[in-house]
Amino acid sequence: MSRVEDLLQQSLAALTERFLTQEQPLPSGLLDALEADPRQGAKTLARRLRARKERNRAEGQRLRHLLRFETELWEQGYTHIAGVDEAGRGPLAGPVVAAAAILPRGWRLEGLDDSKRIGDEARREELAAAIQQEAVAWAVGKAEAEEIDALNIRRASLLAMRRAVEALSVKPDHLLLDAFTLPDFPLPQRGIIKGDSLSMSIAAASVLAKTTRDRWMRELDARYPGYGLAEHKGYPTASHVQAIREKGVLPIHRRSFGPVREALGSCSPQADLFQGSEQR
Repeated sequence: MSRVEDLLQQSLAALTERFLTQEQPLPSGLLDALEADPRQGAKTLARRLRARKERNRAEGQRLRHLLRFETELWEQGYTHIAGVDEAGRGPLAGPVVAAAAILPRGWRLEGLDDSKRIGDEARREELAAAIQQEAVAWAVGKAEAEEIDALNIRRASLLAMRRAVEALSVKPDHLLLDAFTLPDFPLPQRGIIKGDSLSMSIAAASVLAKTTRDRWMRELDARYPGYGLAEHKGYPTASHVQAIREKGVLPIHRRSFGPVREALGSCSPQADLFQGSEQR
């Protein structure tokens, strides 16, 4: 009796647990055998297994595509390519946070994407933990609200990114950044529009920056209760703006941003850069 025939002697529940729930590798011929099986349950299991196989194939293709910028640089002789991205340009409170990540050559992580596309917070944390464990090096940098007010949000974002790169324990030999490049920085670099959805390294940095900033905002929520910082992470939601008006401006609020400026009754000359942009 062949292995496939032997497996078909098992219950469909056992096969479902083994190959669908536990995701054990499918033996050659099992999928075809299930599709030919007259039992309706076997055909249902075959459809589910084939759908998963197609999803896995599509994910593999997506991840290969996500490495194309890194692969090009590896083939040119670069070894330590750092992806760099930031989170927190749009909020009214808290720092702008950047991360830098150097990934092993050819490394892939299923589900890794631009952090804005990963809606589940727990899943983002899982991905961040995997990146931190397996990266060649990673680091974060930030610019506080006072620096944002002094420099403007764009320059503060660049400062946070520079700090993240400089904090890496392994010196990179090339940078890939989301949209920006770092002025007067002594390394080859490339800014990629929508790079957090086009480059594995930038996507990794995106996830690290987002999860780090979210964790810091939860800590600030414990320090400054009543503003909802753990929920909206400092973004200009209606409840946040109302809390500012009712409770006052905190030291972590960005005084150059419109709603905070209005609550203070002041008129700062700095424009609200990135206003209307998607939340990061």
